[in-house]
Amino acid sequence: MNLRISQFTRAALAALLVAICLACSKEDDNTVDPGNTNADGSINIDSVSFASTAPEGDTGTAADEDDLLANSTFSTVVSIQFGNTVAITNPLAGNGVTVTESNGDVIVHATVAEVEYVLSGTTTNGSFKIYSDKKFKLTLNGVSITNADGPAINIQSEKRAFIVLNDNTANSLIDGISYTASGEEDMKATLFSEGQIIFSGTGTLNLKSNYKHAICSDDYVRVVSGNITVNGAASDGIHTNDAFIADGGTVNITATGDGIQCEEGYIVINQGNFTVNVADKAITASYDTDTSVDPFVTINGGTFNIKSSAGEGIESKSVLTINNGDFNIQTADDGLNAGSFIYINGGSIYVYSTSNDGIDSNGPMTITGGRIVSIAAGGPEEGFDCDRNTFKITGGILIGTGGATSSPTANVSTQPSVILGSGSANQLMHIRSSDGEVMTFTIPRAYNTMLFSSPKLKQGTTYQVYTGGTTAGTTDFFGLYTSGTYTAGTAGTSFTTSSMVTNAGGSSGR
Repeated sequence: MNLRISQFTRAALAALLVAICLACSKEDDNTVDPGNTNADGSINIDSVSFASTAPEGDTGTAADEDDLLANSTFSTVVSIQFGNTVAITNPLAGNGVTVTESNGDVIVHATVAEVEYVLSGTTTNGSFKIYSDKKFKLTLNGVSITNADGPAINIQSEKRAFIVLNDNTANSLIDGISYTASGEEDMKATLFSEGQIIFSGTGTLNLKSNYKHAICSDDYVRVVSGNITVNGAASDGIHTNDAFIADGGTVNITATGDGIQCEEGYIVINQGNFTVNVADKAITASYDTDTSVDPFVTINGGTFNIKSSAGEGIESKSVLTINNGDFNIQTADDGLNAGSFIYINGGSIYVYSTSNDGIDSNGPMTITGGRIVSIAAGGPEEGFDCDRNTFKITGGILIGTGGATSSPTANVSTQPSVILGSGSANQLMHIRSSDGEVMTFTIPRAYNTMLFSSPKLKQGTTYQVYTGGTTAGTTDFFGLYTSGTYTAGTAGTSFTTSSMVTNAGGSSGR
């Protein structure tokens, strides 16, 4: 029998075949052959090092040969031992150093150089005050001073004070709730100085401020070494006028104001361990009313554990540069904030803000390296926010979540980025290509938008996003897995990096 298929039937069959092919094609587009899978079907989590390009911003260390104790000579020792009575040994009596004592309050007037003052013993109602025309060394050798009506140590000298925390000693300073005025003298801290303070030694200094700041200099504070703990401050833990510089040491601060504030200058931290738990800003160069002052912040290294119940984590009213360091920053306001520019060239940075942006620049932002997880609040807040200014990414691993994100600037960036849609709290997220794993991450809080950039992302490549699944044998950096294996959950969005910045969901914000 000769069967003939009508033109209508042929058209219907052709349409059906096309539909089947399109359906197959759509399914193929939504799943990416994982490649490089293990025998049990899992995939290895690749702990690729974050790539770095040439650093930008500031790399200065604020080095000053005059701040090195080894470069100064102190040939004469004046000792003051507190107790029921105060024992004073002064070999320079009548020769440039006068020491007087009244009711536990010791006052030194010095006009000669190369003098070391050694404080020891305990007083519950005393103090140490010094007027000096020359730089001096002040050694704390197991001293405990509580002063009911003023600073415990009051340095009314504009010269360098080398404060040495003697090895294997614990020292304690507590001020009064109110201060008795002394003429027109300025004094606003448990340990106050008109001049520079340079801390060194390996001993311990514990301070409590009942009046205002715990440590204050109307010039600058430098921490070379030592263990400094502010157990409580009515205002700031460390407050300076011109600069705060750290080359090492361990600093622990609990305060109702700022942790470390530089009022009219800059902050440079080269090394050190910092634990800061405050109500306001943890570390801030806060001056913004005079263009002749540059309130920049540069961090070249160190370890930072920061919590702020109402303020920001690390703030510069000018340029903030992070070259290295380990950061755990949990704040109510922005975790990192800069008035004009943020540069991140390295380091491991975790930021979690409960009510604002994770990392916020009021000007451009450049990231050349580092491993960064930035978690912002919902709504309009962003993991990375630079107010639609230039956002340049040339290296590093970045994850930013929030209500939206600033979009990287494609024509200046050299490392691909992708903007993705929403995720749920505590959900496991995984991105892979046919070459293997690109990112595995446990989401800490729900978000509408994620920005992800990594040297693992390649242009012209298709990637699959999975949610759920399981991990085994893992290590992680605040949810970003750096080793172990992942077994796939549910396949979701797929995207192809056809340009330097790929939009696959979410929202590019302000």
